[in-house]
Amino acid sequence: MTDVLLETAVANWEPRFTANGVDASDYARITRPLERWDDWCSAWCASADVYMTLGSEALHEGRTRSASEFYSRAATYYHFGKFMFVHDQDQARAAHARAVDALVRATPLFTPPGSRHTIDFEGSELVGLFRQPHVHGPHPTVLLIPGLDSTKEEFRDVERTFHDRGMATFSLDGPGQGEAEWTLPIRPEWETVGEVVVSYLQSMPEVDAERIGVWGVSLGGFYAARLASSGLPVKGVVALAGPYNLGATWKDLNPLTRHAFEVRSASSSPEEAEKRAWDMTLEGHAEKITQPLMVIMGKRDRLFPWQDGERLVNEARGETKFVLLEDGNHGCANVINHHRPLSADWLADKLKVSQ
Repeated sequence: MTDVLLETAVANWEPRFTANGVDASDYARITRPLERWDDWCSAWCASADVYMTLGSEALHEGRTRSASEFYSRAATYYHFGKFMFVHDQDQARAAHARAVDALVRATPLFTPPGSRHTIDFEGSELVGLFRQPHVHGPHPTVLLIPGLDSTKEEFRDVERTFHDRGMATFSLDGPGQGEAEWTLPIRPEWETVGEVVVSYLQSMPEVDAERIGVWGVSLGGFYAARLASSGLPVKGVVALAGPYNLGATWKDLNPLTRHAFEVRSASSSPEEAEKRAWDMTLEGHAEKITQPLMVIMGKRDRLFPWQDGERLVNEARGETKFVLLEDGNHGCANVINHHRPLSADWLADKLKVSQ
């Protein structure tokens, strides 16, 4: 393997993929033969196609639980085919459309079932997947925010952690993410995004408007912190592996991450992308956070230094909890059994969920 971009993807992302629904054997089988980054998307889509076929066969035979699992896995594989594949927008768009289609097929078959929601936003739409426990609502609800390259198609296992503790989830594609990435560029002002989304959640009869929490990963951790700084009525916020200032880390980011930010921020050049990265900051905002805040960082994070999380905790003015995982990589994807139960228990406490 001599392709630098391919080497970057394979070296960095296996724990992330396998922590979010990719079978470890599939990961090895798909990536091992690859010699060029240009072949990445098609290889993942080919494997996703297999699961789509299995899903359709299961549905035809009335095996709805299996159908939902197959369709959901296909959605995840299509997503990971396009997640950083920004240099070929035609392939990326096609793979993304198939990911959305697979998740739409899976959603009503889930246990618990889900529903798709669209939220009007600045002439476009944000899209979310809502899932609620089987017990009667309204439910304490956690807003799940993806990062630079993640989307709602990646969150089934994260959702399960909250469902098992009696909470509903709303997995969101915000500006620059998933279904919104083609029309709404990345932006730092998640105070505005959060206001629209939280207001929408409060209008849903299935949601307990007084018990809404937020969980965000990677750049989504930054978004979660900016949302918290707005004073919106959320009862607890978890920021997992987010940067304090993206611009300060720019030169240490791998080329795939920098290029993805350039494209999804609608920057016209690498230089403009770096300039916009400096706008992605918590300076002047962290001290406005008064809601309970949990920050989780990995000491082996290659993207964002763990000290970023420590600084956020030190500047926030409400109740805080800082969790530093010694072996954690970016997103702490290699130690999910440590932090996912911890963050779900913490939010269950803040949302006053009986366990």
